[in-house]
Amino acid sequence: MLRFMPGVELLEVSRFIETRPIGGPPGQPAYINAACLIETGFGPEELLDMLAAVEKTLDRRRGQRWGPRSIDLDLLLHGDEVAETDTLQLPHPRMMTRRFVLEPAAEIAADLVHPLARCTIGELLENISHRHLHVSVVGIPGSGCPEIAAAVADVSLARLLHAPTPLPLAAMPAGPVASPAFCWQETLERYAAPLRTANWPRDPHGTVTDYWLGTVQLAADRWLDQASRQALEPALNRLAKQTVPPHVVLFLEISRSVLEERLRYRSQGQRRSDLFDDLAGTASASAATTAVDTLLSFQDDLRAGVYGETSAVRPKAVIRLNADDLGQAAIEAVAAIEAAQ
Repeated sequence: MLRFMPGVELLEVSRFIETRPIGGPPGQPAYINAACLIETGFGPEELLDMLAAVEKTLDRRRGQRWGPRSIDLDLLLHGDEVAETDTLQLPHPRMMTRRFVLEPAAEIAADLVHPLARCTIGELLENISHRHLHVSVVGIPGSGCPEIAAAVADVSLARLLHAPTPLPLAAMPAGPVASPAFCWQETLERYAAPLRTANWPRDPHGTVTDYWLGTVQLAADRWLDQASRQALEPALNRLAKQTVPPHVVLFLEISRSVLEERLRYRSQGQRRSDLFDDLAGTASASAATTAVDTLLSFQDDLRAGVYGETSAVRPKAVIRLNADDLGQAAIEAVAAIEAAQ
């Protein structure tokens, strides 16, 4: 049908491949997936409307998310455009770990560059094809990194590595401070030890971490003065070359109201569980507002950092997840990693 749409030239169509269902209700039959490459003068929103019209013609009915459907046309890339609106997100937010997307796309457009990953479709497919995949769950304290990492490791039978020590920040300072470089270097060394290339496992189950070496770099950029940052930089560059970077980052984003709620929970004298234990000692009740502001600013740093050009440990594949509802975030995280297999 796209072939006969005015203003659309169909350049390439991949083979049709049969794939197992990911997420959604159990008992679904296999899916048929393919990719096509088109040339058009239509903008993304216009093109999305055209795809929706084709779906409607083929009796697409929207019921349960990830449930069976007669047809599903996704707009993956539109040139090098990056956009996020209520109706459209470009590039497609989950394509970087979906093998059922990357395999047919690489068949017809392996050299096409993903504008956020800054690598080709072929390289994205190669990235999720490592025998022992390294998945890193990244976020600020309180976003649920340990909990989500544990859920993903449990389902995928992966090795689970928790952060061996908190970042050496006594009270989340509002601005740059002088700090002994050896404290930060010791943290880096402990973070890096299980990730060293020389000792990296070869089994197919993978490793899931709830920390990222890039977090230390970004924290240093925010909280250390120039002299302290410069003293730390050689260690970071050395360890970046000696360790396996994350092939996939699951980036958890949390809202102000939920972060405030989790801080209040952690400040209670008696708790029923160790949930959000990484918030312990972050702030007293009287300093909670300052702590929230500081943590949310650091969340902005992390969001920019996982896509940044300068990080020595920047990942290729990043999946952003809303961490306000940890149950839903766990479902999304597990589906993202299952789709890579």
